[in-house]
Amino acid sequence: MNVLKKVLILTAKYGNGHVQVAKTLEKKCKELGFEKIVVCNLYSESFPIFSEITQYLYLKSFSIGKQFYRLFYYGVDKIYNKRMMNLYFKMGHKRLHQIVKNEQPDMIINTFPMIVVPEYRRKTGTVIPTFNVLTDFCLHRIWVHENIDKYYVATHNVKEKLIQIGIHPSIIKVTGIPIRSQFQQSLCTKEIYGKYNLDPTKKTLLIMAGAHGVLKNVKELCQAFISKSANIQTVVVCGNNSLLKESLESLSANYPEQIKVLSYVERIDELYRIASCMITKPGGITLTEATALGVPVILYKPVPGQEKENALYFEGKKAAIIVNQVEDIFNEVNSLLADEKRLRRMKENIKKIHVPQSADLILDDMIKEASYIRDKKLMIGSVNY
Repeated sequence: MNVLKKVLILTAKYGNGHVQVAKTLEKKCKELGFEKIVVCNLYSESFPIFSEITQYLYLKSFSIGKQFYRLFYYGVDKIYNKRMMNLYFKMGHKRLHQIVKNEQPDMIINTFPMIVVPEYRRKTGTVIPTFNVLTDFCLHRIWVHENIDKYYVATHNVKEKLIQIGIHPSIIKVTGIPIRSQFQQSLCTKEIYGKYNLDPTKKTLLIMAGAHGVLKNVKELCQAFISKSANIQTVVVCGNNSLLKESLESLSANYPEQIKVLSYVERIDELYRIASCMITKPGGITLTEATALGVPVILYKPVPGQEKENALYFEGKKAAIIVNQVEDIFNEVNSLLADEKRLRRMKENIKKIHVPQSADLILDDMIKEASYIRDKKLMIGSVNY
């Protein structure tokens, strides 16, 4: 029986992945019977204007700000223990104190590297079991602190990197990255083809084009497949990018059997299930979803930072193809879809990366760890008394 009643989940909206993981863990906490679950975007609540500006700059890092983000991402390691990081260590301290005082959580889960949480514990002596759920297939030093009780990571590779910088193996658990439960379901693909009016005898190319302008010249690429690859049907998901959707509507109207153009798709897992391969950006959540359903990925020009590191990891596992020139995408996709043996091998390789039921593994372990820490604290208090 779960005797822990309250959980605080901290996240941040720098990309959608951290928030998505927070929502998945929130849902699991509800299923497990927690009485109170507080999900907090700590930086937005503490410094709304600053947070809005930095989130905007983060989005720009996918286009005009790549070099700036490269310096930030790879440079933080070098200044981690310097005074320049002191401000980041303190950000959100006041708001965190209010939440801890009002809610008195039994444990804290970070789905974004909130260094203020272990720093708060270090400075105040308030011991609340604190856990980091890493949301990428790489390690950044900013996730690491001596007052984190346990790290939940995507792969053994990330675990090894933590061990190399001095984290004890016993407080690292390889659990994969939590994703929505719909990706664990079994569905009939025949019905999915019917729902989206697609041909089950053709190869299906899925282009996730809406996120941060991941792919330039989408229209030209679609035109190339229409004119040169009649056996391939292309599905373009534009998300909230209404301008892109409008620019493609004439193509979908004129060639309905070769191209489908969609805006936001709630059940995106359905399209993953019938995709022969997918062009996307290498975010940790998107890649995890691809591993769950065995979708080979084409990763176009990953930006420096965690997405580049994710891409390199998947490429090294022969589960993805990195393309750095837009003019090479057509040939790479055509070549892959024409090679059944290679396509099957990539599907097998990407599935090997997946860790099923990640949210279950994480929460079950956290509850045990938090209960142990609480009991230990009570025992010490009793001895001191």
